[in-house]
Amino acid sequence: MTSSRAVPVTLAEIARLAGVGRAAVSNWRRRHESFPQRIGGTDVSPQFSLTEIEEWLRDNNKLKNATGRDWLWPQFEALGSRDETGLAIAAAGRLMGSAQAERPAPPKPKEVPGLSERARELVAQALELGWREGPAKTFEFLLGRWLDVNVRQISTTPEPLAALMADLAFRVCARPDGEDSRVLTVLDPACGTGHLLAAAEAFDGSVTMMGCDSDPVLAALADARLALLPRPADSDVISRVGVGDSLRADPFAATRADLVLCNPPFNERDWGYEELATDARWAHGMPPRTEPELAWVQHCLARLRPGGAAVVLLPPAVATRRAGRRIRGSLLRTGLLKAVVALPAGSAPPHSVSLQLWVLRMPTADEAAQSSGELLLVDGASRFPRASARDSVPDWEALGAFVRSAVTEAMAGGKAGAEAGTVGSAQRPLPECVAAVPVIDLLDDEVDLTPGRHVTPGPSADGPRLTDSWREFGRLVADLGSTGGGLAALDLSADEAGAQPTTTVGELGRAGALLLRSGQPAADGTVCEGQPDDSGVSLLTIPDLLLDGEPHSWLSAADAEAAGAVIAESGDVVVAGVTRAFSAWVHQGPPMALGPQLHALRVHPDQLDPWFLAGSLRAPANARQAGTHASSSSRVDVRKLQVRQVPLAEQQQYSEAFRQVAAFEQLVTRLSFLGAGLVRDLSDELAAGRLSGKV
Repeated sequence: MTSSRAVPVTLAEIARLAGVGRAAVSNWRRRHESFPQRIGGTDVSPQFSLTEIEEWLRDNNKLKNATGRDWLWPQFEALGSRDETGLAIAAAGRLMGSAQAERPAPPKPKEVPGLSERARELVAQALELGWREGPAKTFEFLLGRWLDVNVRQISTTPEPLAALMADLAFRVCARPDGEDSRVLTVLDPACGTGHLLAAAEAFDGSVTMMGCDSDPVLAALADARLALLPRPADSDVISRVGVGDSLRADPFAATRADLVLCNPPFNERDWGYEELATDARWAHGMPPRTEPELAWVQHCLARLRPGGAAVVLLPPAVATRRAGRRIRGSLLRTGLLKAVVALPAGSAPPHSVSLQLWVLRMPTADEAAQSSGELLLVDGASRFPRASARDSVPDWEALGAFVRSAVTEAMAGGKAGAEAGTVGSAQRPLPECVAAVPVIDLLDDEVDLTPGRHVTPGPSADGPRLTDSWREFGRLVADLGSTGGGLAALDLSADEAGAQPTTTVGELGRAGALLLRSGQPAADGTVCEGQPDDSGVSLLTIPDLLLDGEPHSWLSAADAEAAGAVIAESGDVVVAGVTRAFSAWVHQGPPMALGPQLHALRVHPDQLDPWFLAGSLRAPANARQAGTHASSSSRVDVRKLQVRQVPLAEQQQYSEAFRQVAAFEQLVTRLSFLGAGLVRDLSDELAAGRLSGKV
């Protein structure tokens, strides 16, 4: 049996347990001789005994808000296997969900089959902990940490997006007359860990939930999650999660659901093209091999009862690829596709693209003979553009209100138009960045359903943005004048005759005045696009610097530790050691991993001022002396960069001037970016004929 003393934890995990940054833990390790010795890992990425760390933190009063869950997770993670850890968490959740008012007995081995003895022990500990700290909180914590560790293999639907999808489905779904009290059925044919089903339960606690996933571990976790959802004691609501490939062998083939919510796997070529060629679900055409998403769309439609609604999350290429135009055309002609909503980039993985929501509805018998007329197109990507790559999470409150309003008003207009015998959108104006496009206008050679190609932003969409931009422009100009005036007043006429001698970064490193570390390539398969979650760290690369200076990818904390990634902490000097992107600055903000040709310099505060060092290193003349001069891609030997040898007090005097130079540069960069955006927006407004009055 494995004891808890053998459970390894990394510096990042210790920092999380203590509620501090990783740099603080590294500092404890250097300063305190009593800090536990490593039991594994490497010098760069050491591992320590969980029990010894807990004892040391308690003895030195370093624990703050760590709960029992925080100490339990490293033991689950130490199981090593993704599947066994996930199944152990699922078993604990299922047992906690089935527990009634009386305290359950610790689970016996026969109650959690297929798990190792150590895993069964942890299930028992989780059950005991759930009784003390809350079963749902305990399970959600363990599930969240498991998802963080396996973020590259498992894509989840963010909770705000899941809530929006459930809301739209309930709005579009029609209850049959006389059946208002009937319990609705919600189906997710690719449920993963159950985010969409949980959102539907939160929206309407009386629904029957059914889910399916081809991964038995994810299905088990979803089943446990649904079992832990709060319900009244007399509730007869049921939930069922099956294991299987919904396209090839659907366990709910006989089910007709009221609502279908789905975030299907993207770009999977092996989805069953050959064996499903004659499947009855392809009422709108056999999906090409390269269009698995359209297979999922037709599968969702096949599982709807009359009046039922489906909301499917899809990549934007599904709306434009030529191979799928026949199926898209059929969905339009039959009136099954009601709306396409373009979401801002960053709404869900993959974060770099603007995903789409397709809203579909199966007509009732009375509606079957009516013409569909129009397709609602909602361009949330244009309505809520990202200001920068760091602005990765949309304003869900504003975005959700915008989408709900557009769908609700379009539905109201559609009903009014049907009653009056006119086009629905003519009855009331739609919100800006929204259009009800006649289906006949979309049935061309491309059948392109991308909202941005058919929706022209109205004045109210750009007006507030222009007003805000001009307001920021005025502030930047004022700040630029103030900062520039201070720099212009600097007295730069000092005689160089008495200039101090210089030294190099290499010599400073050998003297112990700084620690130089050079970034390395990330291991294959460890880099994630977008901005990091709570357990990740941004990864800065030279291409990022050349693009806009912001990180566009990240690593999980576990991968960064395992690979010995170089992490720049706040206060470190970062140097880009390549001619075409050469720069040096003091890093401020959360920890950041560095890619190749990027270097982190951590100064000894009693000998060097970081702002003085960064300002001295980034001088163009310095780079020319240390560079190889072979080409624009030549490297700069950071160890040869020179720094004047001056007392710390004088360094700090120069430090303030270097801070002002850095602030001046940021203002100039932001002003340039904002000015370019103003030029684009003004050009669009003027070209659209929105000028009122004389110039």
